[in-house]
Amino acid sequence: METQSITVVFLLHGRMGSTKSRYMDTFIARLLGYSDNEQTSVSNSSKGLVVVTFDHRNHGTRMLDETSNFGWAEKQNRPNNKHALDMYTLQVGAVRDISFLIDFLPSYLYPTDERHVVRWGVIGVSLGGHAAWIALKEEPRLSLGIPIIGCPNYLGLMEARAIKNGIATGPPIFPESLRKYIVEHDPVSVPYKEESSSNPFVGKHILVSSGGADELVPWEFSKEFVEGLVVGKEGVKRVFLQDGIGHSTTPEMMEGAAKFVASWLGEPDI
Repeated sequence: METQSITVVFLLHGRMGSTKSRYMDTFIARLLGYSDNEQTSVSNSSKGLVVVTFDHRNHGTRMLDETSNFGWAEKQNRPNNKHALDMYTLQVGAVRDISFLIDFLPSYLYPTDERHVVRWGVIGVSLGGHAAWIALKEEPRLSLGIPIIGCPNYLGLMEARAIKNGIATGPPIFPESLRKYIVEHDPVSVPYKEESSSNPFVGKHILVSSGGADELVPWEFSKEFVEGLVVGKEGVKRVFLQDGIGHSTTPEMMEGAAKFVASWLGEPDI
């Protein structure tokens, strides 16, 4: 029997959400080519596409302490002074979960090697979009990434958000150990403008979708990085900045992601 080639795409939800969020079902259905009124599946064998979702750490079925998911000023009676640390660890944790799944998921899904995973991708929304940027930098096996209303510049985004809320940007809100880690490891830390092996984004297919009126994750903190990002001759970079849209995943963003994935699937197996 001929072994079928499979593509796996991870779909990451946003902060305070879960895999059970309604937009996740809608998004999966669109990626797999189903309409909203048809039964949603996590795979479409005719396309050779599998969509994998999982709850972020401390979300959904993995919830341990809800307060740790709050921002500095979201709950007046339950402020989270560790917001900068908690949100970044969620992103890095998701990336490590992705790498772990890439290592072992094929053996669980296809124990007789009846199918072979030939490429991996990641799509993330909001918190998941931040994580998608980090995953594209950290995990060389990911060849596609679609960060939606996310940001590759964590310090720039969070320091501005802290200042807006009248919060100091030094310890203990921003521990020096955390700042040092982010400066060394965040996507903006690599030579992303160079077409060389030192740039982990070279050769990757990247679609960036953001709202032009997003006040929670303003485009200005992504703009310099995205405009300067080099993906090389073998890579693809597309940007969709939707005018008048705030911090929201729109049908147009989902449609654009589905078309981008479909185009990627049309390439020869790698």
